[in-house]
Amino acid sequence: SLKTPWIVDSGSLVLSIQSHVVRGYVGNKSASFPLQVLGFEVDSINSVQFSNHTGYSHWKGQVLTADELHVLYEGIKLNNVHHYDYVLTGYTRDTSFLEMVVDIVQELKRANPNLVYVCDPVLGDHGSMYVPENLHPVYKNKVVPVADIITPNQFEAELLTGKNISTEKDAVEVMDLLHKMGPDTVVITSSDLPSRLGDRFLVSLGSQRTLMPDGTKSTQRVRMEIPKVDAVFVGTGDLFAAMLLAWTHHYPNDLKTACEKTFSVMHHVIKRTISYAHELAGPGRKPSPPQLELRMVQSKADIEDPAIVMEATVLTL
Repeated sequence: SLKTPWIVDSGSLVLSIQSHVVRGYVGNKSASFPLQVLGFEVDSINSVQFSNHTGYSHWKGQVLTADELHVLYEGIKLNNVHHYDYVLTGYTRDTSFLEMVVDIVQELKRANPNLVYVCDPVLGDHGSMYVPENLHPVYKNKVVPVADIITPNQFEAELLTGKNISTEKDAVEVMDLLHKMGPDTVVITSSDLPSRLGDRFLVSLGSQRTLMPDGTKSTQRVRMEIPKVDAVFVGTGDLFAAMLLAWTHHYPNDLKTACEKTFSVMHHVIKRTISYAHELAGPGRKPSPPQLELRMVQSKADIEDPAIVMEATVLTL
């Protein structure tokens, strides 16, 4: 029988404030197409417009200032078309821009208290920051408190909570601290925890707080073992946050399924990208940044209806 890919109701509107590149897939280019394929209306504000991502030898382009962001938002507001169900943000380098994003999210939440803000708090990885250090307190004190879903890696989760993760128990405590800061859904996208499947896998953990009908909160926690890939991809974090937005929309109180769908999409897209990159590069040659651009359009069917290739384990603590 034919599988019918799931499409959302026509009312789901996403405001995505992210980078734009002419060539390739990062930021809005990584998020818009997959969300649109899944039936979301996506309004994009491009925080930068670059020729390509900065991993190439050369790149040129423009950066949107906080004031310019405000002007665009004012235009949307004057026409009374600023009614959103989701806001999605990723990489930012400027504190005033980030603070303007927070102001916009707060205003949109006043208009729609059910609005969900999905934030990838991009700060760094593997012990070093790749954004200016003054962004850290803005994320910690202003952004995370208004976010509903966050997707930090281990380093970012540790930085935001001030607590190190060396065991699964630590990770759960860190996710609980992040819940206390605001977000009901936390996914630590990658960690250095040892995988049960060996050193060719990395561990991801998720935690979701749900308000029960009796007013109490219940927490579901999951763990996933993700195959490591020997290549550097750009735009995967942006795709991940967009897919988590989509699949938590479809499975609002089932983090296990939402994570399985999200990680399976990532697996299919990355697998297709790496085999294509190696084909282009030729035997024994390392693929270049242009060859490693995500094979997004070619993965349309996998985005719509991913074959589940990764299973999440529900943690019982």
